Amino acid sequence: MRETGVIEKEIAVLSPAKLGREMTVIVGVVLERESRMHLDLFKRRMRQAQQVQQCYYTTGEADFILVVVVRDIAEYEAFTQEYFFDESNVSRFTSSVVMDRVKVSLDIL
Repeated sequence: MRETGVIEKEIAVLSPAKLGREMTVIVGVVLERESRMHLDLFKRRMRQAQQVQQCYYTTGEADFILVVVVRDIAEYEAFTQEYFFDESNVSRFTSSVVMDRVKVSLDIL
């Protein structure tokens, strides 16, 4: 299955809490402009951001949905300053703080 690409990667699932990353935030990001260049730039920045666990380019109200894992609200505020407020192409973003991790899985079947 590795040879055919069904298995993309084998990973270890780490406990965010035991690593001091107890706060998970689901973030919807709306860009000002969606040209290929602007999309590629935003995707590149999200791939490089250590706090971003997952990033999805989506349809609907938000252009991107992010799963961000941080120590606390102060780290999240610093993240938003660097990646959203200091980025002229981010029109707006919404944040939902996770209260309970009900199900976390990468299973497909």
